[in-house]
Amino acid sequence: MHASMGANEQVKPSEFFASHPVFRHDEFAAGHAGRGGRSRLTTASVLKQRTASGALLHLRRGLYATVPRGTDPRSHQVDPYLVATNLADDAFVAYHAGLQFHGKAHSVWNRVHFVTRARQRRFTFRELEFVPVHAPATIRDLPDLGGGIVEHRHAGGVARVATLERTLVDVLDAPERSGGWEEVWRSLEMIEFFDLDAVIAYTRLLGSALTAGRVGLFLDLHRDSLMVEPHHLGALRELAPTQPRYLDARRERGKLVAAWNLVVPERVLARSWMEVA
Repeated sequence: MHASMGANEQVKPSEFFASHPVFRHDEFAAGHAGRGGRSRLTTASVLKQRTASGALLHLRRGLYATVPRGTDPRSHQVDPYLVATNLADDAFVAYHAGLQFHGKAHSVWNRVHFVTRARQRRFTFRELEFVPVHAPATIRDLPDLGGGIVEHRHAGGVARVATLERTLVDVLDAPERSGGWEEVWRSLEMIEFFDLDAVIAYTRLLGSALTAGRVGLFLDLHRDSLMVEPHHLGALRELAPTQPRYLDARRERGKLVAAWNLVVPERVLARSWMEVA
């Protein structure tokens, strides 16, 4: 994630902390040992001393944040996207948090979902809640976890985040992780452009007919604004359910949209939430 260090290169702690707003213990240990071969005990001692002095915040086991000079550690706002990225080697910001990172979320949350192959527990730091999502089985063993993951220079570090194309599919695949249909619809409607070929490719990898139908429905309802062509819809129709399915697990009644074999609640089709002042 960060610039790589040579195997024998030793980095001064102050230099490391200055370039790593959030970091893992093992990442610091690798740079701190270097040619000098400092022991694990010495490395742990440095982290403990810096934390005690207020120069570092201990977020959870093995994870730290640097406190800028002159800042009160009790009020320092740790960047949630850098935290999520550092929770596992392959972790990346996703779902509603992905929308929020890109500035396309209708509502602001303090809950951050991140995807990883690792089994992790959710944890809370101050007002921020970090929720792990185990990568779906259909893409878990792919080297790129299905693609659509990019790195952004952010807040002095690097954040790994799902692209808007992957996020479109993911929030429709699991709307409960993104606030439900109104929040999903309102957020996605803030986005002016998608690479639709990338959307279709990732939808195909997920292997869910229901998700393909949801993606197709959303794009069908926004054909003009998103420049959706017939071949895009045709590709998704081949992946969609062959028998009628409810739009979500609550089996909410609605109208059958035959093109996608989905029973869609009237409030979604009519976007009735827009009628509320």
